Amino acid sequence: MNLVKRIGRLFAKEEPPLPEKSMLDLGPGDICEVELVTYQVTGSVRNPSRNAVVLTLQDGGHIKYLHIEEREKLEYVLYQEVDGRLDNPAEVPTELELDGKIHYLEEEYEGRVMVQGRAPFRQGGEQHVWQFQADDFSLLRIEWQDGRFMLYEGTKVIPGDVQVIRSK
Repeated sequence: MNLVKRIGRLFAKEEPPLPEKSMLDLGPGDICEVELVTYQVTGSVRNPSRNAVVLTLQDGGHIKYLHIEEREKLEYVLYQEVDGRLDNPAEVPTELELDGKIHYLEEEYEGRVMVQGRAPFRQGGEQHVWQFQADDFSLLRIEWQDGRFMLYEGTKVIPGDVQVIRSK
């Protein structure tokens, strides 16, 4: 019987290897590298209607957010949280001044998001987003969900500076 099993294994098809995860597929527990810094993904906020995700990245005590959106190609923006306050989502201006730079509204959208792990918003739901850009190409992102605002400042990251190190 043992010989039959061995012969059977010789002719059995191998399991196809699992495809590697792309940056869009990463979730809590995965490891990635952004601009030569290794981060653990601790959370994700997915917007399936835009094929986009914001990953919460942690490197020791530092937390950053990587916005990934697939358009004609994958686009990456690395953000960090900014202290600030807005009162009403209906009153978000089209121009915002931050540290002496004027940021101009580039895009405004809303959509249903799904949250996994540790993220700025604990649960999924309807999220409203405003994305701004200054003349020096610095970016500003404002999110509103469940009566709460989050503000982020960031810069674009070239695709060659982003890679999956380990995924579950």
